[in-house]
Amino acid sequence: MVIRRWALPACLLAFGVVGAVASQQKGLPETVIPVIDEAPTKAKSYDWMARHNAVVSRVKQGNVDLLLIGDSITHMWGGVPQAPGPGEYLWDKYFGSRNAVNLGFGWDRTQHVLWRLENGEIDGVNPKVAVVMIGTNNLGTNTSDDIATGIDTIVSKLRHKLPKMKILVLGIFPRDQKPDTPMRKQIAEVNAKISILGKERGITYLDLGSKFLERDGTISSEMMGDFLHPTPKGYAIWARAMEPTLAKLFGDKRRSVQ
Repeated sequence: MVIRRWALPACLLAFGVVGAVASQQKGLPETVIPVIDEAPTKAKSYDWMARHNAVVSRVKQGNVDLLLIGDSITHMWGGVPQAPGPGEYLWDKYFGSRNAVNLGFGWDRTQHVLWRLENGEIDGVNPKVAVVMIGTNNLGTNTSDDIATGIDTIVSKLRHKLPKMKILVLGIFPRDQKPDTPMRKQIAEVNAKISILGKERGITYLDLGSKFLERDGTISSEMMGDFLHPTPKGYAIWARAMEPTLAKLFGDKRRSVQ
């Protein structure tokens, strides 16, 4: 088994930063230690805790069939809570009728997603499907093994709290303009490791990375303006590529995405 499964103590999920310090001493990678993401608020990008509270408030209203879990790449789909982005124009047609809630938070790493899942963002609901794509912000800081373990821990947490929900794990999208960068290499390593999750019951793995690449492996600015976040064109390609799998998991009619 390439992914290292950690048996997280219950106290770790409640202690946050304090628990993180103690747990690191026990040899757990930081990628599996739930903590609040203070970076976006400090950088004045957006108020991370306010977004978290808005998500919790939305979830308490119920009627949630689809969860989109991730970082800024997911955040920019828009939706509820409102988060305008290049994918917003597709939200109503593609996700709205599936009662989706956007759990994508810019700047987040695996450890921040874990904190959110333990603090109300999936409480009291019974979604049919969750789409998970996370890990790009861990690149360059954490090892490929530790990033894969963080993703596996998120999936395990979802299965524990929402055992009837189907999970679609997406490979980390490519980034950087050229194909021979350290980031590209690490993305390939992490995706190879997490691909085995698709062998587990109730989990589907899908790597859409090639959809964003030119024939020579480069990324065009038309696809990702900063070579990380998709443009409106990139989100449309993502939607079309994911739709057949999403429709199958929902057992509903496939949407036509222009």
